[in-house]
Amino acid sequence: MELPERTHIYQNHHLDSTRWDRYVTRADDIVIATPYKSGTTWMQHIVHSLLFPENRDPFPSGISPWLDIRVPNLDELIDNLEAQTHRRFIKTHLPLDGLTFYENVKYIVVSRDVRDVFMSLWNHYSSYAPRAYDSFNNTPGRTGGPQPHCPDDIREFWKMWITRGWFQWETEGYPFWSNMRHVQTWWNYKDLPNILFVHYNNLKQDTESEIMRIAQYLEIEIPKGSMQNILTMVSLDTMRRNAVEKERDEEGEPFMKGGARSFFYKGTNSRWRDVLTAEDLLLYDEAAQRELSADCHRWLEQGVI
Repeated sequence: MELPERTHIYQNHHLDSTRWDRYVTRADDIVIATPYKSGTTWMQHIVHSLLFPENRDPFPSGISPWLDIRVPNLDELIDNLEAQTHRRFIKTHLPLDGLTFYENVKYIVVSRDVRDVFMSLWNHYSSYAPRAYDSFNNTPGRTGGPQPHCPDDIREFWKMWITRGWFQWETEGYPFWSNMRHVQTWWNYKDLPNILFVHYNNLKQDTESEIMRIAQYLEIEIPKGSMQNILTMVSLDTMRRNAVEKERDEEGEPFMKGGARSFFYKGTNSRWRDVLTAEDLLLYDEAAQRELSADCHRWLEQGVI
């Protein structure tokens, strides 16, 4: 099977895919590759708990950097990453066609039903505080237009998100970047041995079995008696509580209205059923036909490969 190739550069108010040019691989690196609002932070906590199964401290800030977000100082980020002596795990929100692919890296791709992604994104985007817009729009080096403010109406946001792309090669995801197309770029290479697909719904339904599957893929042996601590550390309640406690120690304006409680929201599925109309869902069907293969579409809705 041919290996993926990098064919696009992603640069906007959030992203700068060229930051990955500074990345130097190690043989056991892990890259967590997800569309936004699909369980990224949850998977970071899971991988951290697998690497440190007896740990009971909050998830350390900065241990798993988001390399393609353009705001943090890149020199400091790379220096911190290079200084890590444990097995490293890095986060990306890039489609596969925006990354150099490495055969010695283990990729974990987390996916979620498109409609559930939208509901989580609405909560996230509509909670942006002025500090968030200032960070994304006014930090020097932005390419392209500013991050527009979130519409007041959720269905107005749905219509722009499901029918427009930010980049010229996208047809959905505005004003961020693609969601469906993102998954499809990874799905096209799902049979490569160093790509593992994990579905958000499966994680919720049987967290322990999915963690064991992830551990097997990463070639990590879970110590006897450690699973309960891992399950506790990766629960939504624990992640939210630790994030809220950390936030209390920070100074300055919060990034999101409601802070960590907004970021770690409900984590539930199917809330879209009470929001999206038949007309809205027709737009969803049209977008899926444009962007997804039939088996990838089934995966996103059902979690079945």
